[in-house]
Amino acid sequence: MALGGGTFVVQNKKLPGAYINFVSAASASATLSERGIATMPLELDWGVDGEIFEVTNGDFQKNTLKIFGYGYTHEKMKGLRDLFQNTKTLYAYKLTSGGTKASNTFAEALYSGVRGNDVKIVIQKNADNEKMFDVKTVLDGDIVDEQTVEKAAELVANDFVKFKTSATLAVTAATPLAGGTNGTVNGTAYQKYLDKIESYTYNTMGVVVTDDTTRGLFNSFVKRLRDEMGIKFQLVLYQYASADYYGTISVKNKVLDDGWSEAALVYWVTGVSAGCEVNKSNQNKKYNGEFTVDTDYTQTDLQKAIDAGEFMLHKVGSDVRVLEDINTMVTTSDTQGDVFKDNQTVRVIDQIANDIAVLFNTKYLGVVPNDAAGRTSLWSDIVQHHEQLEEIRAIEDFADSDVVVEQGNTKKSVVVTDAVTVVNAMSKLYMTVTVA
Repeated sequence: MALGGGTFVVQNKKLPGAYINFVSAASASATLSERGIATMPLELDWGVDGEIFEVTNGDFQKNTLKIFGYGYTHEKMKGLRDLFQNTKTLYAYKLTSGGTKASNTFAEALYSGVRGNDVKIVIQKNADNEKMFDVKTVLDGDIVDEQTVEKAAELVANDFVKFKTSATLAVTAATPLAGGTNGTVNGTAYQKYLDKIESYTYNTMGVVVTDDTTRGLFNSFVKRLRDEMGIKFQLVLYQYASADYYGTISVKNKVLDDGWSEAALVYWVTGVSAGCEVNKSNQNKKYNGEFTVDTDYTQTDLQKAIDAGEFMLHKVGSDVRVLEDINTMVTTSDTQGDVFKDNQTVRVIDQIANDIAVLFNTKYLGVVPNDAAGRTSLWSDIVQHHEQLEEIRAIEDFADSDVVVEQGNTKKSVVVTDAVTVVNAMSKLYMTVTVA
């Protein structure tokens, strides 16, 4: 059973769990978890079908061909190279699952997708033993596997094909696999991804789409998980500032590269959002990716983008840099003011929410008595956590008296009142120089 989580209005929750509200101050083992985890649904020609699969930065650099069917430097990997500039771990999902696996007389592709059609099986007589065959799996002219056997039943599957052990081996120069197709990318494919990813923990989700229906689906998803289930992450979409929500980042710029979606900058923004530390900002960060980014905007355009809650890149000399590290929140309230528009603020509150929820659910829930000593222990852990945030200059002016832990309306509930002041990176310089 999933633990409860999210926000609360009154103390009436049924499920055990951590319910945490963040509100703005009125206007007039508690350790910090690591960041750098992203998730994306991807249109792939190769890869694991129908499941979330984990790819670390090291995996991507060393095993790209095995995982995605293309080498690290291949044009089709450009988006993922942008992502992994700043991401440690990716939870990926193949939207094109459900296609057909390519095959021939001797083997079937390990995964569905059109990339399987580029695999060839080469069979030669062994030079030292005429009863034996050298069976090679070839992709783009490179031998990716070679086995010497007497009959097909002795062949073992490799990273690209599963052999048909009932086949009769015969010399062939190169027999290609054929018939491989990608599955259809539609609403059902996106919903399957959302159903699968709901139980995972990550910092940022990115979706490279341009249609309003799909963008609306994902925006509703992030709102539900953040507000109702207490799963804190940010969503990166392309040109969806209408979300007006601090959990959603809207990328303004389009990419100009042939063969790529105009929304492909989402790869890089997802990476920098996931990888940005809790005490840092992406403001003025230099774009170090490979896409040609449209930055043809005037100063007036840039000002309007900030007012509209759009995450925008702009030209600074010969560099392309992030204008403001902001989300789509435009409408503020007494409980959520302007400070929530800044993604650095969101990273801090998400860090607190995720870390304290994990702390409570693993150390206290169902274990520690709800008496004065137990509540003091929880208070001490939260204070220790916040002191670490202050040490790394993510929050400031913190005092242990800012945290109050009391018994709730029932003997099983605990109420925590917490106050933090988020530190933001310097953004504007106002300077007066008096000249004598």
